[in-house]
Amino acid sequence: MAILVYAESAADGKYKKAAFEAVSYAKSIATQSGDTVTAVAINASESSDSLYKYGADKVLKVSNDALKNFSPNAYAKVLADLKDGDTIVLPATNDASSFAPLLALKTDATLVTNLISAPENVSPFTAERRAFSGKGIEKVEVSEGAKVLTVLQNAFGLKENPTSGTEETANVSVSEADSKVKVVKVEQASTDKIDLKEAEIVVSGGRGLKGPENWGMIEELASLLGAATASSKPVADIGWRPHSEHVGQTGKAIAPKLYIAIGISGAIQHLAGVNSSKTIVVINSDAEAPFFKAADYGIVGDAFEVVPKLIEEVKKFKGA
Repeated sequence: MAILVYAESAADGKYKKAAFEAVSYAKSIATQSGDTVTAVAINASESSDSLYKYGADKVLKVSNDALKNFSPNAYAKVLADLKDGDTIVLPATNDASSFAPLLALKTDATLVTNLISAPENVSPFTAERRAFSGKGIEKVEVSEGAKVLTVLQNAFGLKENPTSGTEETANVSVSEADSKVKVVKVEQASTDKIDLKEAEIVVSGGRGLKGPENWGMIEELASLLGAATASSKPVADIGWRPHSEHVGQTGKAIAPKLYIAIGISGAIQHLAGVNSSKTIVVINSDAEAPFFKAADYGIVGDAFEVVPKLIEEVKKFKGA
């Protein structure tokens, strides 16, 4: 049987890193079960070679005007119609997570979200997932029936497993009525910034920076590290930074390899969105800031003294 994977692409038709992570995860299941991996690409323009690199045996390209604008109902219908086994894998992106429950309903499957490790067993399916807003790790077991699985971004990682895959065009009957939503206008934000959800390094600032005029050092440090920039909720609420950068329980949940929090106290709502980070570094002048309890490394000091020195040291290191 084939393990189906949703290979998500961006507005420009290029695959997201999360797509490759999902394919890598599906391949880890297939290696144990003896199944194949079929990736489904909707309106993607990029070559399928990148999907073969991470283990896809077949790529089904779906192109349909009714799918031009993302619709949870329509996308769930496509995956359900193409299902050819008992396992469907999706990245835990905003889009895929929004239609994963619908897909599980359509395929009469068990939904398991935010997986972080390869399965210990495939029969029964046993693996670990992030639970309780990222504060815990839960071991789940699906003993029988179909499964819809979502893989937490930056948790499982990219595992190269090249195949000599094949590509086919899949004709799926989808109409505007299937989407149940009529899109009348789309405004695409033009930005060359690193996608916050896919970033491996994130530099984030809070009210300790005292004002938007001081964000230059956050952006400089991020640029040197090849990182995305983020902010706490209060900073976004008062307009210092756009809400698209807000990370936390009510913002974006992220799981980078390195999260640097500067001038952020570490309220529980903020921690809920970032505690899946592999390494957390906190810079704060308040030695009693709650964030230090969750940090792997902490620096007690004035951000306006510490960050410039950190920037200087990174420049020296990169120039060495």
